[in-house]
Amino acid sequence: MVERPAISLTPEPLTGERFALFGDVIEAAPGKSAAMNAARFERFDDLCKVDIADGGHLAMSVARCRTPTTLPLRVDTVERHPLGSQAFVPLQRGRMVIVVAPPGESVDAGDLRAFVTNGKQGFNYHRGTWHMPLIAFEAGQEFLVVDRGGVESNCEEYTLDDVVMLEAV
Repeated sequence: MVERPAISLTPEPLTGERFALFGDVIEAAPGKSAAMNAARFERFDDLCKVDIADGGHLAMSVARCRTPTTLPLRVDTVERHPLGSQAFVPLQRGRMVIVVAPPGESVDAGDLRAFVTNGKQGFNYHRGTWHMPLIAFEAGQEFLVVDRGGVESNCEEYTLDDVVMLEAV
């Protein structure tokens, strides 16, 4: 078997337009707020669509990074959640890299895209979007996780056929 050359994947800045195929960017956007608490606060509503299949429930968790990621990183496996969306919101400032591919039964490594957050942005994967497991660069970095809870398994993994290297930001 002839080994193909590695695919190089360089993260691009995360924006709602760039990420729309894969999910939602969760951030307070100018002009999309309403006053609350006697106008002492601005509230930014409906920043992502939480999608939960029948029989599940909304689950909110906190994930804490135990082992920071260093780049470059070989991307071997992606996962998806067929029964619901999955959102991550940073609980303190810290950039993240997100690697995604469109929904489907399999993943073509050439379809992978990488995004880097600005340190404040959260994101929500649409149901079925392929993605790398969580990537964070600092031990102790925490994220609010909003996804589907339930007794059914909601995670499928796929091993890539090609070598993909996620390059430094």
